Amino acid sequence: MPDTVDALVPFSPDRPKTRLSDTLDPEERRAFAEAMLSDVLAALGGAGFEPRLLTTEPTGRDVPETVDDRPLTEAVNAALDAHDAGPDSPLAVVMADLALATPRALARLRGTVGASGGDGAVAADGAGAADVAIAPGRGGGTNALLVRHPEFRVDYHGASYLDHLRVARDIGASVREVDSRRLATDIDERADLTEVLLAGDGAARDWLVDAGFGLDAGGGRVSVERLRK
Repeated sequence: MPDTVDALVPFSPDRPKTRLSDTLDPEERRAFAEAMLSDVLAALGGAGFEPRLLTTEPTGRDVPETVDDRPLTEAVNAALDAHDAGPDSPLAVVMADLALATPRALARLRGTVGASGGDGAVAADGAGAADVAIAPGRGGGTNALLVRHPEFRVDYHGASYLDHLRVARDIGASVREVDSRRLATDIDERADLTEVLLAGDGAARDWLVDAGFGLDAGGGRVSVERLRK
């Protein structure tokens, strides 16, 4: 494993977090998406990754970026084509809305942290340099990948976790699953904001607090409410 690993972070500043439109206006959605991105970039850096944005338009951030406004699958596969991933040149793909991600959780994706750890992440088939490491999201998505196989390509349509297992099987690639609450929790809907307030510790949580959001435990199940705007 190289000292640092390249990581691609897809980001769409022109259409951020549309499923939060019932909670945040367009300007707020963009600001919140930027805050989550900051948290993901910081966590990647802390885990020994070299992040590059795969963005639909220039962001102005001091981070290398590739601008590609094609759909996610096509854009990521183009990046995999250009990178020529292999055992000595892995490429990670980490979503920009993993507001709970920590360096330790992402180090698990790299395979540089052992089976016991503080965030509950477990390499399902043990440690080691598998051809593909997958951190599935809730609901069948794929929130993070680490690719070491030159033939592996992504398919983010539908239940992409199952699709990626199929792709790996079809090319004879070994797979390591990273079972981590922090990597499984992508922030898409209002209910997901609860997780940020409960377990977040970065720019995204600070943004929600500053925007007037807080926890509501009055209904038996903890939810989020906006106390002020």
